Amino acid sequence: TDYNQLGFNLRSNIFQGGPLESRSLMKDSYTPDIIQKAIRDPKNWYGRRTDELGKWHQKNALNLNLQKALENKYG
Repeated sequence: TDYNQLGFNLRSNIFQGGPLESRSLMKDSYTPDIIQKAIRDPKNWYGRRTDELGKWHQKNALNLNLQKALENKYG
């Protein structure tokens, strides 16, 4: 009987799910100009700018991936 009652409730749409419109605590708490200023700059991570060592590591990782791809393709 519990199974039948659950099936009836599901068919009757008693369990309607979550709200159709989600709300954001940030949008509710701050004015729109603060949210526009919060756009992240890819060159500036958490207030720290990427330095030369970080750029070198990024290029080195790309180079290693390229070497592996070439070895896999041409042996």
